[in-house]
Amino acid sequence: MVSDRNHQISKAYRVLNEQAGATFRATVIIDPDGIITSKMLYPNEVGRNAFEILRVLEGIQYARKTGTGVSANWLPTQSGIQKNPQFIGKI
Repeated sequence: MVSDRNHQISKAYRVLNEQAGATFRATVIIDPDGIITSKMLYPNEVGRNAFEILRVLEGIQYARKTGTGVSANWLPTQSGIQKNPQFIGKI
């Protein structure tokens, strides 16, 4: 969490709601190389889910460590899936 009174950060990450003059609810995950690896925007009516944010972060770390991907409902206790374009649409 950061304070962004002058909206420089929210403009840079494109999460500023110009009409409201406030940021959208957003979570941006940036890797150690400064690359955005995940950006999630939430409607005003929906709160963020800390467990899902942590799962996404752990999934990114797991994928980088193992070279595999993670499924939609992946949990850290599960193994990853092989990234193979031949399997797209087959499962």
